[in-house]
Amino acid sequence: MASEKSHSNNLSIKELLDQISSSTTRKRKTLLSSLEKRVDELIDLDSAGLNNFDPEGDDYSAGFILQLLNRNNPDILAKVLTNKPDGWFKLKSSVAINYGPLQECLLKENFEEADRITSSSLRELAGEAAVKRGYVYFSEVSNIPSDDLITIDRLWVAYSQAKFGFSVQASLLDSLGGRYEMLWPKIGWKKNGVWTRYPGSFDWSLAAPDGHMPLVNQLRGVRLIDSLLSHQGIKSRV
Repeated sequence: MASEKSHSNNLSIKELLDQISSSTTRKRKTLLSSLEKRVDELIDLDSAGLNNFDPEGDDYSAGFILQLLNRNNPDILAKVLTNKPDGWFKLKSSVAINYGPLQECLLKENFEEADRITSSSLRELAGEAAVKRGYVYFSEVSNIPSDDLITIDRLWVAYSQAKFGFSVQASLLDSLGGRYEMLWPKIGWKKNGVWTRYPGSFDWSLAAPDGHMPLVNQLRGVRLIDSLLSHQGIKSRV
């Protein structure tokens, strides 16, 4: 690990970005740590710092860079996002939902508000009845377009260093043999056999356990989350 860090320090900032875009997931996290220490050089690159990344994908390196710019030089970020009112990642919706506000909250690491927007979007996607009652029935999940569920998941993955998102939760569930009773404590939704209290006891930060978000508070029932995690849009990403 030390030799990797030493090597990355000898790279130019453009070479470092090249390595980040082509590296394995494990190595990428080490390289991103090096990039964070060289944020001034990254700022000097302006929008060129994102040239290696695909705005139609979900590469969390791009999300990390955008968050670094937001924390350290919002003026440069605003320049990078010129003519991109909905955010850097391109968004797709089969029903004309604007996911720009969700992208903005995730970029600014306002995860609690992003979770609320996600919940609201799922109700809208599920249909007028779900909007009126204020929550989604598991039987309505199949009506949600794959494009939209994938867009929501892409954004969560991209702005969380691949820690959060429905596809992350689905992968964790698979690794646990489909046992939800093991998933709840692993993602921090249950502690010592007691459901975590919403919203104050949840960790709305990148320090939270993998899979901690999106919560979408009504997911306490297994049938709803099972319908979401087994949706063809999410299964295609696991």
